[in-house]
Amino acid sequence: MTPKLKAALGAFITALPADQITKHFVNEHLVYSDKVTVVDGLFYLTHVRNTGAAFGIFSDAAPALRMVLFIGVSLVAMAIILSFYRKLAPRDRLSALALGLILGGASGNLIDRIQFGEVIDFLHVRLWGGYSWPDFNLADSFIVVGVAILILELLASEGESRAQPRDSEHEHGEPSPKT
Repeated sequence: MTPKLKAALGAFITALPADQITKHFVNEHLVYSDKVTVVDGLFYLTHVRNTGAAFGIFSDAAPALRMVLFIGVSLVAMAIILSFYRKLAPRDRLSALALGLILGGASGNLIDRIQFGEVIDFLHVRLWGGYSWPDFNLADSFIVVGVAILILELLASEGESRAQPRDSEHEHGEPSPKT
């Protein structure tokens, strides 16, 4: 098993069950629209259902259209993730880990959509000035963390490539380092 496969599978088989177990717990133990204080004024456990996409987008669309749209988008996104994975170098564990997290999160929300026709959200964060971030779940968190890792890795590799002198610079009149 390649290092990238170990990283991707490890992330996926951690993210998906963690998401599904926590949603099952919320579904079984919290009444719909409950709000349990974890850190007063900052963090709460809730039980809400999101029929839409991120931030409730398309929640007013017809249920059949939402199902087709969200399942279709999820399947296309999963195919793209697997395509990116296949192009990774065999030892690229960090990108593979990130893609495994994203795939696990996308799979968790897809399971909700198929099973309930909506996604169970239960993490509620209040920010400054009384503003509340829209409720979310572990699947959403895994997706965000995976994307953040990919962005940071891209920025780091871009910075590395700019910091290293190119061979063509030496060919165009710039002095070579003296040895």
